[in-house]
Amino acid sequence: MPAKTQNNFIRRLINLRDSRNWSKTEVARKLGLSSMQRYANYEYGTNEPDLNMLKQIADLYDVTTDYLLGEDSASKWIARKDTTDLESV
Repeated sequence: MPAKTQNNFIRRLINLRDSRNWSKTEVARKLGLSSMQRYANYEYGTNEPDLNMLKQIADLYDVTTDYLLGEDSASKWIARKDTTDLESV
């Protein structure tokens, strides 16, 4: 993961967890991880989740994987596409 993407990912993970007042241990448990340290390493930037875990994290926080990776434009693209599709009907 490029450094900028990794920094966005870390920041968003922390913000999402804090906004729910969850501990790292709670998040690890909700994700079915055997230890809190595995999840904590995602927030510390020492390890990166695989694609399956990235999807699980996104589902847990009810966000897109694009959002987690710092791509704010994902929801805007969907909105523009939906509008364009509706105009062509």
